[in-house]
Amino acid sequence: MMLALNMLNNSDIQNLGTVTNRVLVVEDEESIRELIVLGLEEEGFNVVAVGDGQTALDKCQVQALQAQDFPFDLIVLDLMLPQVNGLDLCRFLRYKGNHVPILIVSAKTTETDRVLGLEIGADDYISKPFSMREFVARCRALLRRNRLNTPVEPTIVQFQDIILYPEEYRVMVRGVAVNLSPREFRLLELFMQNPRRVWGREQLLDKVWGMDFIGDRKTVDVHIRWLREKLELDPSQPQYITTVRGFGYRFG
Repeated sequence: MMLALNMLNNSDIQNLGTVTNRVLVVEDEESIRELIVLGLEEEGFNVVAVGDGQTALDKCQVQALQAQDFPFDLIVLDLMLPQVNGLDLCRFLRYKGNHVPILIVSAKTTETDRVLGLEIGADDYISKPFSMREFVARCRALLRRNRLNTPVEPTIVQFQDIILYPEEYRVMVRGVAVNLSPREFRLLELFMQNPRRVWGREQLLDKVWGMDFIGDRKTVDVHIRWLREKLELDPSQPQYITTVRGFGYRFG
């Protein structure tokens, strides 16, 4: 079977950052498999190629299909494979909850074949023969789309039983949500990002209230008292925000 191998120029397609994308190519026809591997490797992909469905399953480390350390970022999958065919392999991965992007590459060209491949969970379908330019562009599009759809873990700052979510303006203390005013939140965030550091009142005013603040330095003491009431088990004997006499306050 002939495969149009139109290699890409560097000016045509830019690499997606510095990430090395890991691709599993599952293709039983050796000549096509070698051409796909060559085309992807020349574009900077890290490629593993196998010739049957069972070996592909073994490479996917079936015992950890849903783990974040899944070994591939993309699967290029033929349909007519020995041992385990491509449709069954795709169906099995989706049944196990694995959402790795799958690009089907097949000699089957009818609308029914394409619809079936997409309905069982494939993300894209390209028919043989195809140009390497289009093939690589589809691979990159799938990888880009997958990264955009991947949930981002929220940033957290934690100290013992206190968890602060800077992007959500949310605080949990011993598993219970605590409502803080904007000043209280910024004050706690500063403390938690600099544990054990001693802060003077003037420093806290500059950092939290701003250098243009005009008012009594005792406003810091008031906010510290309010924070202690919301964070400490016994505000009269604070464990988190302690007073360093003659200097200021320390967290932790």
